[in-house]
Amino acid sequence: MSRLHSSDLRRIFVTLDQDVNGRVSIDELWWLLDKLGVPTAPDELEEIVGRKDLDVEEFISFYESVLKCEDGNGDEDDERDLMEAFKVFDLNNDGFISCAELKSVLCSLELWDMNSDCTRMISEFDTNSDGQLDFEEFRKMMLLRVRLAERPSCLEN
Repeated sequence: MSRLHSSDLRRIFVTLDQDVNGRVSIDELWWLLDKLGVPTAPDELEEIVGRKDLDVEEFISFYESVLKCEDGNGDEDDERDLMEAFKVFDLNNDGFISCAELKSVLCSLELWDMNSDCTRMISEFDTNSDGQLDFEEFRKMMLLRVRLAERPSCLEN
């Protein structure tokens, strides 16, 4: 993600603030992230942000925290760990994670919720719409999840 100047961020904020109340709601922020290709649910985003809306300074701080969290992801060890994690899910070693493989591994780890929809889980990150995850799609999913998990600490003042 390239760095934006605070004046650019302020213009984006004004554009997002559709009800012109001086605050960007979680729904307005979610809309922006969705358009940028960052899949997250509004309730998950609210948990990350820690509030229902942001003023312009909080919005800029949120943006900066995303950049800080993103900057720490270039380590070779992280890439190797991601490949190992991918191999855990790729049960038939074909280079893809199918819905059946995802469900099987999550069941074996006792992490499968009977209400879960593995097709939906995969489709959120399946950029080529082939119904399965290749390593790049898996990597993007895992890095996003790590960033989202770290963001609350990044957002603390």
